[in-house]
Amino acid sequence: MKTVILAGGFGTRLSEYTDDIPKPMVPVGGIPMLMHIMAIYSHYGHDEFVLALGYKAETVKSYFLNYYTLHSDFTIDMATGEKSTINRSILPWKVSLMDTGLNTMTGGRLRRLTPLLKHETFMCTYGDGVSNVDVNKLLEFHKAHGKLVTMTLARPSARFGVVETTKSHTVTAFREKPVDSEGWINSGFFVMEPDFLRYIKGDETVLEREPLERVAKDGQLMAYHHHGFWKCMDMKKDVEDLNRLWEANEAPWRLDTTLRAPAFATRK
Repeated sequence: MKTVILAGGFGTRLSEYTDDIPKPMVPVGGIPMLMHIMAIYSHYGHDEFVLALGYKAETVKSYFLNYYTLHSDFTIDMATGEKSTINRSILPWKVSLMDTGLNTMTGGRLRRLTPLLKHETFMCTYGDGVSNVDVNKLLEFHKAHGKLVTMTLARPSARFGVVETTKSHTVTAFREKPVDSEGWINSGFFVMEPDFLRYIKGDETVLEREPLERVAKDGQLMAYHHHGFWKCMDMKKDVEDLNRLWEANEAPWRLDTTLRAPAFATRK
């Protein structure tokens, strides 16, 4: 089963990084966010990916083309150019890198992938969010209800900490980034049937608007409620929070312990 990752947006709210690299390539623990997301799916046995690229697509393509060179030890004969690998960590992934256009919207990117996706159920998510969602349980839920689309919902963390006080105004506690118990939001991690692609008109179509609104109206959109960890990388503080969790070995999405940064990797 293929997993689509929407990785082509401009990431304008994260311009501290995205002036130079696309948002999914922003490093967390020296590893691009994109690789963290792919590792989540791989942990559950899903190793075939389709990357819907756009802004700075060449950066992502170059990364994958040179992945094993950057993550391996090797000997090179400078006279002949022959290279022999000493050791390397193998990833059992098949990755299709598809340029879906610079200004194409999220729905349009998915529609452009129709030739690759029209024959079977596929998964889809955004290139800026990580979670400890059990992908196989999500798939079981999708297959059980028989609808066109399953959307994973999560409760977001608040942007600010909460201060607790007594009636006499005495401060009793601080709570960092509490989970919002009032509502659920779209966290990505979709499962989709090929017929859903017919709901997408063209490049200008935003996935979260007309296509999902129409499929919901038709009674073909189901919600999978994820009660665990989910975090989206929208602003610099989010990058810092994710890096802090990774470096403290407290990252809930760290399901695949084989994911490593090259020794020379640094983060901005």
